[in-house]
Amino acid sequence: QLLILLYFVWYVFIVQKSYQDSETGPESSVITKVKGLTLSEHKVWDVEEYVKPPEGGSVFSIITRIEVTSFQTLGTCAESMRVRNATCDSDEDCVAGQLDMLGNGLRTGRCVPYYHGPSKTCEVSGWCPVEDGASVSQFLGKMAPNFTILIKNSIHYPKFQFSKGNIENRKDGYLRHCTFHEVSDLYCPIFKLGYIVEQAGENFTELAHTGGVIGVIINWDCDLDLSASMCNPKYSFRRLDPKHIPASSGYNFRFAKYYRINGSSTRTLIKAYGIRIDVIVHGQAGKFSLIPTIINLATALTSIGVGSFLCDWILLTFMNKNKVYSHKKFDKMVDAPGGGAGPGLCASEPSQQDCTLTDARGLAQL
Repeated sequence: QLLILLYFVWYVFIVQKSYQDSETGPESSVITKVKGLTLSEHKVWDVEEYVKPPEGGSVFSIITRIEVTSFQTLGTCAESMRVRNATCDSDEDCVAGQLDMLGNGLRTGRCVPYYHGPSKTCEVSGWCPVEDGASVSQFLGKMAPNFTILIKNSIHYPKFQFSKGNIENRKDGYLRHCTFHEVSDLYCPIFKLGYIVEQAGENFTELAHTGGVIGVIINWDCDLDLSASMCNPKYSFRRLDPKHIPASSGYNFRFAKYYRINGSSTRTLIKAYGIRIDVIVHGQAGKFSLIPTIINLATALTSIGVGSFLCDWILLTFMNKNKVYSHKKFDKMVDAPGGGAGPGLCASEPSQQDCTLTDARGLAQL
């Protein structure tokens, strides 16, 4: 029983640290900054163009491929063949004034030739030409693996008034020439994009073409009974979108750039595929507290039956009326004259098979 008690106490207090008061979910702030240049088939791209949004929050996207539809103007043109019921053979197949929520404009009632091939689709009034008819694909991922991402994170546990950040406090320009390393540069949170994708177990070229969501998880598990230098961030990386489900894998979004040509409103529509980075911060802090120590110790002792033993020992040892407690606790048996059994005891002869309690006081105490 002693071994069981020692093992139980070891597991509860050493492994589970039940002697500590704890707090989960630290207050956290995240600031990010991306740097780097890349090339597409037609131009050089800098960070102001391929990072969306530019504010540097905990969620941002790095564009790695785009499909560009240039010089769109307000007018009429053939609807995309991807739109439901857009193909037609004659004007009778197109209903004037019909608006498809997944389409590109208001149908005019005419059936017109498609942008290429022998097919025809219903004409729409909107931004023309539509995306499928004139888009040009450009790949920005050639140099993207070398982009650097600074992830500045600060956490605070209000219960223990403990705060810490993930950047080393140095004044020698340390951040200008370092990159993250789990052992030698733990407090240099500058990651290469290629490193993040690799640690998540993904192929960079495939991810750059289809897009995807990568989680950067920062875990702050801190034992505040130890020095603050022992409370360090732990980084892990994994893909968050379900890549094995084609209908919901990948990541893309659209935006447009507007301008005027010869007084006419014109825009360039861009469908962007990219790697979205989600920085997720969690953790737990613990520190010694007397209240959980007493509660968990009492629970541990009671669960293996030691609690009643300790209570008896204290009452029998330290109480002024310990003899009264002893008398009530234990039924003292006295041998009867003639060698027979005392009140409430069985006779010792082997031939006697049955015996009953004859002492009413002993029966009541039992």
